[in-house]
Amino acid sequence: MTWSGQLLHIHIAPSASVEMEELDEANLIPGKGIEGDRYLLGTGTYSPKPDIREVTLIEMEVLEALEMGEPKVPGTKTRLEPIDHRRNLTTRGVPLNHLVGRRFQVGDVVLKGGRMNFPCKYLEELLGVPGLYDGLLNRSGLNCSIETGGVIRKGDPIVPLEG
Repeated sequence: MTWSGQLLHIHIAPSASVEMEELDEANLIPGKGIEGDRYLLGTGTYSPKPDIREVTLIEMEVLEALEMGEPKVPGTKTRLEPIDHRRNLTTRGVPLNHLVGRRFQVGDVVLKGGRMNFPCKYLEELLGVPGLYDGLLNRSGLNCSIETGGVIRKGDPIVPLEG
């Protein structure tokens, strides 16, 4: 797998349903999550449900496609800002759908793709954008575990790892 990408945005929220906060850098703690984020703190909507969601990612390319009305079905054109999508990290040039079960590096931190994230009707209702749920199907991001922690920064390179 040959590609390289970049970390564009970092977001956390201290609890479910509160506005996301953008950071220039964040500390990722292996087996736990992002320092200050709802899932590390156990205050996220899905915190009681066991799953891999120490850190969540979404592609900037998806946000750009939504703004153009892609996919054509439902064809809803909407501008979804990186702070609105409720994922922790916004990337560019990273094929998230191909990273399930694979390891990759963000700066000095090593993540492992767990499962694709499912869109939720809550986001559609929160933002008041009909069709957003359908527009995010199969491209709503990737849930990951943190294998090697450390500090990540906006602009960090993202690269695949072997094994």
